Amino acid sequence: MAFHTINGRSVAYRLLGAESNPLVVLAHPLGMSQAVWDDVIPALLSRYRVLTWDLPGHGASQAVSGEQITPADLAAEALALVELAGAQRFHFAGTSIGGVVGQQLIAAHSDRLLSATLTNTGAVIGNPDLWNTRAGRVRQEGLAAMSQEIVPRWFAPAAFEASPALKAGWCIQMGRGDDESYAQLCEMLGRDTFTGKLAAKNVKVQLFGGSEDMATPPATLEALAAEFDDAPLEIFDGVGHVPAVEAPALFAEKLLAVLATDLGDVANHGVAYATGLETRKQVLGEEHVARSTANANSLDAPFQQMITRLAWGELWSNDDLTRRERSMITTGILAALGREELMLHLKTAKRIGLTQAELRQVLMHVAIYGGVPAANHAFALAKELGWGESLS
Repeated sequence: MAFHTINGRSVAYRLLGAESNPLVVLAHPLGMSQAVWDDVIPALLSRYRVLTWDLPGHGASQAVSGEQITPADLAAEALALVELAGAQRFHFAGTSIGGVVGQQLIAAHSDRLLSATLTNTGAVIGNPDLWNTRAGRVRQEGLAAMSQEIVPRWFAPAAFEASPALKAGWCIQMGRGDDESYAQLCEMLGRDTFTGKLAAKNVKVQLFGGSEDMATPPATLEALAAEFDDAPLEIFDGVGHVPAVEAPALFAEKLLAVLATDLGDVANHGVAYATGLETRKQVLGEEHVARSTANANSLDAPFQQMITRLAWGELWSNDDLTRRERSMITTGILAALGREELMLHLKTAKRIGLTQAELRQVLMHVAIYGGVPAANHAFALAKELGWGESLS
């Protein structure tokens, strides 16, 4: 876990995975923490970089400092962390109030989103009286006392049967939160809604809900789907309010399907230039792509467009192999052939997160199957770029 100061307040976050992978931002439910994603993250890391954080007064993040918090404040916090990660565009997934953060991003920052997966949330959740009453009780009684009443609403009965300690664990977690931060977030949910603010935003949206969710029942998700001009909605049978905790394997599988790049009808139409350009920027870095674009002229501009569509669109954007696997293949081929682009892809291998041992094995294979001189040249270039450490 790391910490970043945003508007004078300390925010706890995790940034995991290779810099060259597409960024996925995960936002947790009210009263919980970024730990809700712990059993989902491992399934994502081979293909995605993952950013999670604790909402104000939750987990290890500092409590609110003002008298009112808004969805725009929470979205700004997410964007500040995205900036820290160095990403321009990103995927977003959020549950409950995390889904409200997602709705704010869609409404005000749709150009930053590659996709938005919203679970167990709504354009309107509950009503003002419910949330204002809860805020008042939390300020009076405290989260530790109220957790015994609230936590059982998060999970389906089957979840407690499968894990008897689940309730006690999340009651402890909730009880450690800041009362005033939770109360202000309750008031926000009662005050700020997204009715009429989400249509025609040109963002890929997927909605998920739980058949046993008492906080945001399927009807709430159906109303949200209508706000998005009938966005696709799937209800998980036997799941409550937090699918990432109750059914992490299922949720990870569904999320990966949403995150995957849709290449369209490649055989008849190829891959869009924009798709290849997005991947090229992620893998090689924004600065390198900007230089290549600036250096192009009337002679080679069509060539740059072609390799962006073919190499970066049809190959590197395809999810059949991870970018780590593609990096090893590409580096091995370029080393065996002695191509000039080897230097670039040795740098890229570092961005992608190849280990020294993995690169060594790639180049050892080059030595056996492509020739010792080619491997020797590749080892020398790699050392010039800082691969390896002195033995002395």
